[in-house]
Amino acid sequence: MNQPPPHMSRPTIIIKLILWLLWTITHLAISILNLWSHLIYSLDCYLISSGLLRKYQNLHLGRLKYLAIVVDSKEAKSTVKVKRLLCWLSSMGVKYVCLYDIEGVLKKSFEPAVNVSRDRTAGEHFGIGANIKDLHCSQREMMIDCLSGSDGKEGIAKAASLLCSTYLNGDTHGDDKRKPAFTEADMAGALKAVGCGGPEPDLLLMYGPARCHLGFPTWRLRYTEIMYMGPLKSMKYGAIVKALYNFSKKHQNYGK
Repeated sequence: MNQPPPHMSRPTIIIKLILWLLWTITHLAISILNLWSHLIYSLDCYLISSGLLRKYQNLHLGRLKYLAIVVDSKEAKSTVKVKRLLCWLSSMGVKYVCLYDIEGVLKKSFEPAVNVSRDRTAGEHFGIGANIKDLHCSQREMMIDCLSGSDGKEGIAKAASLLCSTYLNGDTHGDDKRKPAFTEADMAGALKAVGCGGPEPDLLLMYGPARCHLGFPTWRLRYTEIMYMGPLKSMKYGAIVKALYNFSKKHQNYGK
């Protein structure tokens, strides 16, 4: 016959109660710290946006030649948010921006307008002239590129295919043909030839639920500073200013 399980002893109950109490206290402490950190961050962004912190008023962007922005594809469908982000960056003096999402949402939304009006200003590109006052946007020229996941793995595959076809169609034949020894310069040239080359971003800002670059071409991120900015729907002007300011203060050692 099955006997009923024995009742837990009093010491066991006390140990379990103590462990539950410690877990609850730890969880509560972490939640309070996260809330406090979020409040400090929001207050900092508000003070920066209001111009009350003087050190953020004059951004020195001499080192920021090329800025990349990675957006989660679901959030990239909010073109209003992306336009506002570009407008803010234009007003800060950013000249060259690369937009990326893995599904190519930004390509479909922005690349046709960019190709048609390369010689216009950022406000004219995106039809935001009526909202310049509200968005703190200035009429400064901005060059924009759009990338998607097809520029990643598919770009590598196309470049490798081009290198192999070039090798197979070379002048050497038979026993004289040596094994291919492709260099980094060869791959860079092939990527450029298939339309997947380009400059390496100095700074990459990631918007989305995950802290990852979501398939942005890794061969263009060798020396890139990467910063996670949180969801696009909660983006803040002060957070962008702070990110650009922190980047301007960083020093990178590239080695010999």
